[in-house]
Amino acid sequence: MKQLMFHDDPPFWFETLRNLGLVAYGGSDVGEVIATASRVTPGDYDSWHDAWLSTAERLEAEARGSHPVSARDGLLRASSYYRAAEFFLHGRPEDPRIDHAYERGVSCFRDAIAHFPGVTPVEIPYEDTVLHGYFYRAAGEGRRPTVVMHNGFDGAAEELYFSGALGGQERGYHVLTFDGPGQPAAIHRDGRAFRPDWENVVGPVLDFLTQDPGVDPARTALLGVSLGGYLAPRAAAYEPRLAAVVALDGVFDAVSALTAHLPLPHEEAVRRAAAEHDEDMDRLIADARARSPILRWAFDHGRYVTRTSNDREFLAEYARYSVKDGSAGKITCPVLVCEATDDLFYSTAAESDPRKLYRHLTAPKTLLSFTEEEGGDAHCHPGALRLAVARIFDWLDDTI
Repeated sequence: MKQLMFHDDPPFWFETLRNLGLVAYGGSDVGEVIATASRVTPGDYDSWHDAWLSTAERLEAEARGSHPVSARDGLLRASSYYRAAEFFLHGRPEDPRIDHAYERGVSCFRDAIAHFPGVTPVEIPYEDTVLHGYFYRAAGEGRRPTVVMHNGFDGAAEELYFSGALGGQERGYHVLTFDGPGQPAAIHRDGRAFRPDWENVVGPVLDFLTQDPGVDPARTALLGVSLGGYLAPRAAAYEPRLAAVVALDGVFDAVSALTAHLPLPHEEAVRRAAAEHDEDMDRLIADARARSPILRWAFDHGRYVTRTSNDREFLAEYARYSVKDGSAGKITCPVLVCEATDDLFYSTAAESDPRKLYRHLTAPKTLLSFTEEEGGDAHCHPGALRLAVARIFDWLDDTI
């Protein structure tokens, strides 16, 4: 799909497209996104923040003085723009702008959903704290099929409203969304870092969910977005209560998205990252991130969500997020693996990560590719959200 803005900065363009895609379910407006992005200096994280924060604040102020439906719509869009504002700031976790924009975005979202029937914030007991999320209750009586949704490396539970939760609810599914460890609510509020053994996150979520008498425990699916395309299959390998799992998009070996940009063979990069000291490796990473906007953002954000102290330590930690250990073959429920044919992160190798995951599955499986012709070839298909939601839930209809 043609890159329309930020031609030398793929992450800035992808995040612009990501926000454009939210138009499909009321999370943005085309003119607002383009006008905001047009004020951004390419490669300048402060400029990105200032432009998106300005749009979010202006829209929130107008929405809070509007009539109820207009207020709801404006607050939903403001929540997206606040989320965009702090996206690139995580290289300096102490930056107060991060929590300010995050909390404003969550506040706008929660005030917006107060106008919707059947959408409720929830707190899910987890270890010595709670996981924050939302329950979308489908209309009608009796037990309903249910989809548990979580995001990945950088997405929030609030964003899932636009990328599947509302679409599932209107199709008769209950939907439970949540932020797990390493994801926005857990990082911002509790400082809880990512963990690769995601079955220990999904287990408590299912315990909470199945207490609801409207949920059919025999028809409960798990859907993971982005890095969730590793996390969800990993959980499904060790959580027998799931009736189906969706990897949107599939991830076989998460760290390959980073090592593909380093001037070393993959295995050597992973091995050297785990060394106690390797100054040459540190320099290689520093040089690579100086050349690659993708690596610059990924390492900054990666340290933030894994609570690692330097780029090499993050690389070593991220190498644990892989189903190369044989866990893909332990999944017994049906699996839908989605693929973007021009994925910014996972289509640089001869065989894409979704196809690697698909090849290693032994359970009933389906591979679903999204193409440039469909406007869906970008990572997780932000240019074709309605199409993606339709295909995924049609598959779930047929499966559970």
